[in-house]
Amino acid sequence: MKRTALLLFLLALPACGSSYAQQGPSDTLRAYAQALQEGRVDAAYRLLSDEAKRSMSLEAFRRAVRDNPDDALEIARAIARPAADPVVTATVTMPNGEELLLVFEGGRWRLDAAAVDLYGQATPRQALVGFLRAFERRRYDVIMRYVPDAEKEGLGEPAGGAPGEAGAAAGEASAAVGEGAAQPAGPAGAAGSAGADASQKPAGRTGTARAAAGAAQLTPEKLKAAWEGPQREQINRVVQAIKAALPTATIEETGDSASMAYGAGGTVAFTREHGVWKIKDF
Repeated sequence: MKRTALLLFLLALPACGSSYAQQGPSDTLRAYAQALQEGRVDAAYRLLSDEAKRSMSLEAFRRAVRDNPDDALEIARAIARPAADPVVTATVTMPNGEELLLVFEGGRWRLDAAAVDLYGQATPRQALVGFLRAFERRRYDVIMRYVPDAEKEGLGEPAGGAPGEAGAAAGEASAAVGEGAAQPAGPAGAAGSAGADASQKPAGRTGTARAAAGAAQLTPEKLKAAWEGPQREQINRVVQAIKAALPTATIEETGDSASMAYGAGGTVAFTREHGVWKIKDF
């Protein structure tokens, strides 16, 4: 009996391997759509990921389909006719919080182009990783890529009492920031803060590019002078806090805006401009 059972098991292995090899994204989509169209709700639920199942129980899934039959059928019809061939991808998070994208092509996993783009801006996380890398290398010319256009030109609205008059020195702009400001206002405004502890919740926002650079237009040279001058300690504290939070932080996206919490009350605010992500505040 043992030999017979073992023989049956060995005979079944090729069939199982073939089944898994043949099942691709399109097969799963079709199976899910067909199950919904035929009212086989439990079968459709079994095709959900573990994370999806954790967020919605089987009973809740049954109720959602039962209470919204027309919507369920509409979803099923849309899924059954994808606009393009599915692309299988995987995301690997590195210890420093950087994400690498892999694409399954020709039966093999291959690295996406983002793996060689050291200063990418395709996603908020990629932009933040690129900004941190540029900061560590003191590449102020690269950091400028992550500054919104309005901040570069000194068009951002001053806040927290920063006057922003052209010709004011970086130190003068720093002193002009409103009291109680505790965190910088993005790559351009970080140097204009009053040097308070960046890990605390700010009582008011600091100045923008004008306050940081002391002129209408921000340049790499002005940014370097500010960040390697009186504001060096503060910007280093902010960067370290962001780096510590990045590996496990969640970045929330809403349209062309995104945000990531860090430290005790700090927030990195992103904005999408010309199709790429930039850092508005931190």
